[in-house]
Amino acid sequence: MKYLFLLLPFVYFLGNGYLFWRVWQTMVEWPLWGKIIAALLFWLIAGSLFLVIGLREMQLPDGLLRPMFNIGAVWMVFLLYMVLLLGVFGIVKVFIPAMGNTLGYALVTTVCLLLYGYFNYKHPRVEYIDVSLEKEFEGNPMRIVAVSDVHLGYGTGLSTLKNYVQLINDQHPDLILITGDLIDNSLKPLLHEPFDEVLSTLHAPMGIYMVPGNHEYISGMEACDEFLRRTPICLLRDSVVTLPNGVQLVGRDDRTNRRRKSLVELLRQTDERRPVVVLDHQPYRLAQVDSLGVDMQFSGHTHHGQVWPLNLVTDHLYEQSHGYRKWKHTHIWVSSGLSLWGPPFRIGTNSDMAVIELR
Repeated sequence: MKYLFLLLPFVYFLGNGYLFWRVWQTMVEWPLWGKIIAALLFWLIAGSLFLVIGLREMQLPDGLLRPMFNIGAVWMVFLLYMVLLLGVFGIVKVFIPAMGNTLGYALVTTVCLLLYGYFNYKHPRVEYIDVSLEKEFEGNPMRIVAVSDVHLGYGTGLSTLKNYVQLINDQHPDLILITGDLIDNSLKPLLHEPFDEVLSTLHAPMGIYMVPGNHEYISGMEACDEFLRRTPICLLRDSVVTLPNGVQLVGRDDRTNRRRKSLVELLRQTDERRPVVVLDHQPYRLAQVDSLGVDMQFSGHTHHGQVWPLNLVTDHLYEQSHGYRKWKHTHIWVSSGLSLWGPPFRIGTNSDMAVIELR
């Protein structure tokens, strides 16, 4: 995984270099000053997302950082499909030489894909799942709404959050679980608008519980903790909570914290006769979770790759990269994310939210 993250910036640079070369070929008759301006604009757009991430803690105006973030995020997926489609249309041109310049075909197709991907992202899928546990708990069946990877900040803004809150409340949950990455790369944009007030309109009589994700650590774990204290969201970090009906929530700290407690240590604090539900942002070592007798686990983090063909990568990296699966003993739900990081597109994947009827 470490080498993959080292490789990605290099591949991104190569992709931009190839696309720039193809665009440069179309500017043969442009004046020199026009070529220079176009080149500077191209590379500014290509690097804008990384500039925003690098400068996120500086006192720069929100009106500058937000559009830079969004432009850079869109560019990442635009670049991916432009490069892929230039390759596809290049092969097609071998058999149909009369096609002419393949850059135009790739551009039109990419724009159509992005329009579809944006529409798909804006309409998250609600997955309704019935789960019957072997262990008993008191009272009626419990309705749980589980969400992950909302990534509040420059990408997922206040108006989108209001829509998500309405969508969650419309399910009339008894319990709301948030499995990490509620906050994106910085807490700063959340302090300029009433994000805490909107989050405070979430309603669930049995409570709203959350575990941290890797992005809470990127944003500053202690600052995120302080922000969440202004909302009804209870942050669990290597802690166990027993609900009034006897269901036990085990909230794990994110694996970013190398000193987090092991699942074995946390399970010692539970009653094995009662249902145990684990919240862990990153879905690793699921076979071990199953072997320890956990009744249910909620995770996120993978985004299911967000766009094709990156979903093929997450399918390879994780034992379960998205969706619901009943293992030998444990029911596991891995969310693709209610929102997403960076590019606002879902192509070949879906934003999702789980509504679990626990019996």
